[in-house]
Amino acid sequence: MSKVEAVKELLKNNKGVASLEFIYNNIATYYPAAKNSEHWEAGIRGIINREIAAQKHFKRIGASLYALLDYQEEQIEEVKKDTQRMHSYMQGICLELGNLLRLKTYTPDKSAKFNNVSLSELATMKTIPDFTYPKIIEDVKQIDVLWFNEKGYQYPKRAIEVVDSLGTLEAALKRTLQLIEFNLSFSILCKKEDIQKVEKRFNAEPYIRAKDRYQILPYEHVVNIYKDAVTYKNDPFLSVQNCF
Repeated sequence: MSKVEAVKELLKNNKGVASLEFIYNNIATYYPAAKNSEHWEAGIRGIINREIAAQKHFKRIGASLYALLDYQEEQIEEVKKDTQRMHSYMQGICLELGNLLRLKTYTPDKSAKFNNVSLSELATMKTIPDFTYPKIIEDVKQIDVLWFNEKGYQYPKRAIEVVDSLGTLEAALKRTLQLIEFNLSFSILCKKEDIQKVEKRFNAEPYIRAKDRYQILPYEHVVNIYKDAVTYKNDPFLSVQNCF
C-alpha cells in the first residue's frame, strides 16, 4: 500500500473526512513506516497537497480538514437553519482558526460536530491547565472556545462565546468575566439581528467596565474570516471591525 492509498483508506474508515492532526496520529495504522523519516509530517502533507493540486483523490474542506473527493461537506445555508448545528459550526471554525495560528485550542463540547468531524478531534487540548484558582477554572472551562499560548506556561489568549439566543448571553458574559484580570481578548459571536441587543448589555454594569475588551461579531463576519484563514499569519479576529 502506498502513502496515498494509506491516506485514502484512513479517510474512508473515518467517514471520508479527517483533520490533519488525526491523519498524523493514525497514518501508521495503514502505513507502518510513515513516521520513519525525520520530517515525516511534511511528507504526509506533501503527498496530500500534491494529489489535491492534481485534483485527484483528496480535497481540502477547511483550514486543516481533508476529505475524499466525493465527500459532501456541510453547506452554510443549510447549517443556518438549525441553531444547534450553527453553534457547533462556529465553534469548529474558531478551533480551526486557533490551530492555524499554532495555538492550543479547547472546547467543552467534545461530541458536537463541524463538517461531520467531532470537535474533540479539532481541539488540541482535552482539558485546560490549572493556570489560576480552581473556582475560576471550573467556570471558564465551560466557555465555548479558548485559545492558549503553545509554549511555556499556558494562559488563555482569546475566549470565544457563541451566543445563539439572547437567553444564553448573560451566562456567557459571566463566564468570560472570570478572566478579566488576565491578558487576553474576548469575542462574542451572534446572529446579525441580535447585535444591537448584545451591545446594549455592555452599556450596563458590570460589563460596561470591560466593554473595550470585548469584540462582538455576527456569524457572517466569522465565516468570511474562515474562508481566507490560510492567508492570516496573526490573529484574524484583529483584522475585522468590531460591531460596537
